[in-house]
Amino acid sequence: MIGLVLAAGAGRRLRPYTDTLPKALVPVGPEGSVEGDAESLTVLDLTLGNFAEIGLTEVAIIVGYRKEAVYERREALEQKYGVKITLIDNDKAEEWNNAYSLWCGRDAIKHSVILANGDTVHPVSVEKTLLAARGDGKKIILALDTVKSLADEEMKVVVGPEGSMTKITKLMDPAEATGEYIGVTLIEGEAADELADALKTVFETDPQQFYEHGYQELVNRGFRIDVAPIGDVKWVEIDNHEDLAKGRVIACQY
Repeated sequence: MIGLVLAAGAGRRLRPYTDTLPKALVPVGPEGSVEGDAESLTVLDLTLGNFAEIGLTEVAIIVGYRKEAVYERREALEQKYGVKITLIDNDKAEEWNNAYSLWCGRDAIKHSVILANGDTVHPVSVEKTLLAARGDGKKIILALDTVKSLADEEMKVVVGPEGSMTKITKLMDPAEATGEYIGVTLIEGEAADELADALKTVFETDPQQFYEHGYQELVNRGFRIDVAPIGDVKWVEIDNHEDLAKGRVIACQY
């Protein structure tokens, strides 16, 4: 198993940081710390640290917008976290949404992966929860927050009576949802080809679709996707400066 990070996004709502950096490299260290300082951790740092803590030694990172910044830091990140990093270029990162971005990592998925969005600050307990849920023929397991109160922006999930996902979308009445997908998934290698085909169907229909629509496409085809509730865990998806402030607080807690 390897780690896989989606880090191709521009994150324009986080300017001026993202004028020169991809969103995954925006500092989440204490406010006021200077980029390059020991305290100037990024979401990518936190994710790599989580991967290393659960014993992963190889990580693939899908890069696009300002990818040169990731290339420049690769060697230092490898040494810091004891992992071998492979960078995968997304040639349409500034044109298309992340369904295509995840499709770019289709060969990496064949090794079995823990996928993490490059903008999600979360503790290693999430990865540990996914690993604990592994087995029994499960091919894809979504990390699900069933505690947080939901609104319109969240990626909401409905879980059916058999315990598997039936629906995933932002466009849902929050009251109907079981919880929120937090942007971390365990994907077994045997699911790689089917997921890649579903993602291709999605982005060929609409290049602006999220990769979660690929999950929905799989379920619509009769594929089972499982979920693993993460419990009462502090995490945040960093889309804007308000989220960044929350991320800095959370990152200091673990």
